[in-house]
Amino acid sequence: TLSHDASLSARVDVRVHLSPLDLENSQAYLAHRLSAVGGSADIFSEAAVASLFKLGRGRPRLLNTLADNALFEAYLGGQKEVDAVHVERSAADLGMGGHLRPEMAEAHINAVADASDLPIIVFQYPLAGGLGYPVDTLLRVCDAVPSVVAIKDWCNDAKQHEQQVRELHALPRRVSVLSTHSSWLLPSLMLGCDGLLSGAGSVIAALQVALFNAVQAGDLTEARQIADRLYPTTRAFYDAPFLDMHNRMKEALVHLGRLREAHVRPPLMKLSDAEIRRIGQAMDAAGLTGETVYSKVA
Repeated sequence: TLSHDASLSARVDVRVHLSPLDLENSQAYLAHRLSAVGGSADIFSEAAVASLFKLGRGRPRLLNTLADNALFEAYLGGQKEVDAVHVERSAADLGMGGHLRPEMAEAHINAVADASDLPIIVFQYPLAGGLGYPVDTLLRVCDAVPSVVAIKDWCNDAKQHEQQVRELHALPRRVSVLSTHSSWLLPSLMLGCDGLLSGAGSVIAALQVALFNAVQAGDLTEARQIADRLYPTTRAFYDAPFLDMHNRMKEALVHLGRLREAHVRPPLMKLSDAEIRRIGQAMDAAGLTGETVYSKVA
C-alpha cells in the first residue's frame, strides 16, 4: 500500500477513497450492468438484490462475481428469475456465505435435541440477513432430527415460503409450518401454513385467530373481510423503520387501555406524537377497543 512505500506515495497527486455502494446504488449498479447487455433488472428478485448487497458488501467487484454466479445457478435450475437462494448458493460455493454448512446446522440442532425432551421449533430467518437456513439445509435438518416438529417461518420471501410449506409437508415425517409473516398474513396462510406465531398477537390475536379459522374453513370472503380489518394495524406496526414495531404495539396497547404507558428500551427512542396518533387511528379503523381487543371475532 502507499503507506508502506514512501517513494510511490510521493508520486501520487490526488487520493480518492471510494466508499462501498449503499443498497440503492447497488441496485442502480446492477440495473446499469444488465441494461448494457440488453437485460432487465427485474431478473433479480427484491430478496436477491438484498442478498447480493449484504454478501457483496457494496463492492462492485464482489457484486459482479456473485450476480454472475447467481444467474448461472438460476439457469441450471431452469428458472427465469434469480432469487435469494441462488445468491446464497453461489456465495457458499465461492466461500463467501455466512450460513452454517448443512452438517454444522444438523449437528447444532441435534445437540439441542439431545439435551432436552421438548419438541423443537426451528426459527427460519430471511436468507438475506445471514441467519436463515438455505432450503436444502432446512429440509435436511427437519428430516434428520425427530424432535423438530415445526418451523417458525419468517423467510420473508413468498416463493421460498411456499416451497418450504410444500416440501416440509411432503417429508416422510410431516413437519408443520407456523407463519410469522404478520404483515402479509392472509397470503401466507393461504399457502397452507399450520398456524402462526406473531408478536402482533399481543394486540390483534383475536383477528389473527379469526383469519386463520376462515382460511381453514375455505371461506375466502370472510378471510378477506378480516384481512381488511387487519390491514391498518399491520401498516401501523410494520412500516419502516421496522425496528419500531414493538414500540408501536406498546403504544397501541396504551391506546386500548391495556397498558398504562409504553416503555422504550434503548437504543430505540420514544415515537413521535404524530405517529402515536396514527397508531390510535389504525386501531380505531380496525374496530378495536379496550373492551373488544381480546374478544372472539364473530
